[in-house]
Parts: sequence; structure tokens; C-alpha cells
Amino acid sequence: MKKGISAGEIVEPYAKALMSIAREQDLVDRMGEDVGMLREALQSSQELQQFLDNPIVKAESKKSVLRQIAGDSVHSYTLNFLMLLVDRGRILFLDDICQNYQAQLRQLKNIVLAEVTSAGELSDGQKDAIRDKVKAFTGASDVELEIEIDPDLIGGIVIRVGSQVLDASLRGQLRRLSLSLS
Repeated sequence: MKKGISAGEIVEPYAKALMSIAREQDLVDRMGEDVGMLREALQSSQELQQFLDNPIVKAESKKSVLRQIAGDSVHSYTLNFLMLLVDRGRILFLDDICQNYQAQLRQLKNIVLAEVTSAGELSDGQKDAIRDKVKAFTGASDVELEIEIDPDLIGGIVIRVGSQVLDASLRGQLRRLSLSLS
């Protein structure tokens, strides 16, 4: 990689190019599913990420593995895009490109991402209640939840939507109480 070039300067143009192709071909949702599946594969397998990031591994080997992973489950345009990333030496940015594509898709469809940190597992009813609150708060047409479990919260939840944070955790309440007492 050239000096002075940040990952953002690489990630965003590729994600925009993928979105442009998806819009031209009326495949925005389909490619959204594809990049979601690819992100899950990368996040669930550290070995896969290391394999794709390794500069010593030949491009043909990377392409072969990607073809096996993708199989018939991804659209041919998505597969061609993956091959292009390998050819251009940009496959190590795959997760970031997919994440950027998903952000563009959410913006296009007026969907917000709510990052929820909870002390324990949330029921479907609780997830629906969070979605409703975030919809009312943001005016979005839909809400995607990204849920993380953090037992250190003791109880309650923390919701992040963009730069806004709603801390309804017991830890947060204790912190606020301690600040007000001091």
C-alpha cells in the first residue's frame, strides 16, 4: 500500500462501485444479502480473514477459496466483484467494504443501525420494543439491531444510534449517581 493512503480512501470507492452496479442492475437488496453473508463468514472464521490478508498466498488460491465459500449462494456480480478485489490486491479490505456497502444500503432505505449492549440475552419482545423506540426517536422507516452481550453492565441496556447514546444500564445509573454525589 502506498504511503499516505488510508483504508477509507480504498474502502469507500469500492463500496460505492458495488452499490452503483447493484442499483443499475436492480440488485441492491440481493447484494446486501451477499455482503451480509460474507461479513458473517469473515467474522466467524479468523483463519479465513488471515488467509485472505496473507500477501504470500497466491491470488488463484484466494479466488478458489472464495468460490467455494460463495458457491451458488451469491450473485454472479458479487462473485465477480470478489475476484476483482483479489486481482487488485484489495481483498484484505473485504469486511470494511461490505460494512460500508451495508451503511449505504441503510441510508438508501432510511434504516438506522442501533448498536445495543445488554447485560443478558434479549427476548423478541424486548428487541421489538427497542426497534419501536429507536424508530420514534429517529424517524427511520426501520431499525437494524446489532446486539452485544456485556455482563459487566449488571443490568439494563445501552443503545447507540450514530453518535447518540442512551445509557439505561445499571452501571450507567450508578456512575451518574456517583457523579451527582461528588
